[in-house]
Amino acid sequence: MIIKNGGFVITEENQCPLYHAGEEFEVKEGALNLPVGKPTCLVLTRDVLEILTQEDDTGTPSRPGSDKTKFECGGCRGLIRFELKKERRYATLQMKLLAAADRHQKTVEASPYSTMLRKVSMFATLSDEELIDLAILLDFKEFQQNVEIVRKGEPGNRLFVVLSGKAEVVDEKGVSLAELHQGDVFGEMSLLSGERVSSTVVALEKCRIAVMSQKNFRHILRRFSTLQVFLYKLLIGRIEKINKLRAEEISSDLVGQLSDISTVELCQMINVNQKTGKILINHNHQIGRLLFNEGEVVHAEIGGLTGVEAFYRLIAIDRGRFRYVQGLNDQEKNLDILGGFMGMIMEGMKRIDDGEYE
Repeated sequence: MIIKNGGFVITEENQCPLYHAGEEFEVKEGALNLPVGKPTCLVLTRDVLEILTQEDDTGTPSRPGSDKTKFECGGCRGLIRFELKKERRYATLQMKLLAAADRHQKTVEASPYSTMLRKVSMFATLSDEELIDLAILLDFKEFQQNVEIVRKGEPGNRLFVVLSGKAEVVDEKGVSLAELHQGDVFGEMSLLSGERVSSTVVALEKCRIAVMSQKNFRHILRRFSTLQVFLYKLLIGRIEKINKLRAEEISSDLVGQLSDISTVELCQMINVNQKTGKILINHNHQIGRLLFNEGEVVHAEIGGLTGVEAFYRLIAIDRGRFRYVQGLNDQEKNLDILGGFMGMIMEGMKRIDDGEYE
């Protein structure tokens, strides 16, 4: 089988997990050379092999039944369209020199940033060569003082690393919630969950930020396994902090609307944090009560119902006001547990799904 040489450029991309529009790749002497730092897609390799083993009467690589210079790869959930590069006269030594020069130029441009990345604990274990490859895949941006880096409500499709300077997380009124310094990472929760950005981040002083796109984030993690460990520890820390804040929230009286947080979520917060207290629910001029002793349900009542049946009715309520009050009296502390918490929650959710309380 004779495989022709060929150079291609990606002209269009739609949810491809690996490649971007504008990137180039080529086949030279039987070897497929992909964009710097990118993994090999076997679907694309198969398609390129098919293209370069077919030719028309002019010797131009082609695929039967398609435009002779334009192709597409759609073998997975994404799609890219690419075309044969028109300038093929110098596809010998000069092509190699141009490719080498392009790689050298990217390396030179990335080198200063790799030095900055070395100072960030997230990247400290990477070799010098790996840092340069990583820098090629990142975008580096400068933000002046008081300029927004990311705004609440924006799509959560980027991860940010502070390389120099300081930034702050602010609420909707501009009140500072936290400061970010060199080496701090933000945006990872939204990036992984697919949710929109939950807080605005503003530069406190001139900042240099490394920005990782969602697409590059995936294969950076695949290539640099040590970053997976760092990110895992980071996420565990974030979750522990959130749980601690929730525990502090329900250590004192808490008042709110069930349209903002459901009864099930309230019960789970109390159970997970093993709190002792009561939830009072005001619904349709009725007062419901849920009593917890060290996170376990010991009493439930509403509208003449008590016990487990009252518990099922209470967790089905999705409108009204609630109040959490810390602590129980001695008599309430001696009440028996109604049943296994998760078992009751599951049974209650099943009844809600069956429409028993509509």
